[in-house]
Amino acid sequence: MSLPDPFKIQVITLSDRAFLGEYEDRSGPEIVQLTQSFFQQHRQEVTIDLKLIPDDPTKLRSMIDQALSDKITFLFTTGGTGLGPKDFTPDVIKEYLQKDIPGIMEMIRVKYGMKKPNALVSRSIAGVINQTLVFALPGSVKAVREYMQEILPTLFHSLKMVYGVDDHN
Repeated sequence: MSLPDPFKIQVITLSDRAFLGEYEDRSGPEIVQLTQSFFQQHRQEVTIDLKLIPDDPTKLRSMIDQALSDKITFLFTTGGTGLGPKDFTPDVIKEYLQKDIPGIMEMIRVKYGMKKPNALVSRSIAGVINQTLVFALPGSVKAVREYMQEILPTLFHSLKMVYGVDDHN
């Protein structure tokens, strides 16, 4: 089995205030920029779509359904991973996950939580739905940079595993 070409990437920002134009979405564009740069360095063609939606679980489910229908390779969300009343992103994504990838988010929480204990209350998750790798990140630009620094180096290996590509020599 071969990997998809190009990789299709969907980034979804969840934020009522950014959706209403009260402030600019910066975390979604940061994921786009970091992902584009990473794949350009690896000479991998990608298409990236950025969506901004309000904090609405029904809209998120609709976006996930569309991403799966479109056979998105990597789905990133930003926002809604905390403990607040509108922080439901991990809960909605869990409804879909077929496989959890707990290690990456656990490591990120511990690594950054050693210096900033607030990082330990993030409920960010990662997993697989069909052949789509899914990552739910916090909504701050700083957190996006920290998380993506750890996630990006794992993407090729993770995708090969999902697609059953055996390159273990």
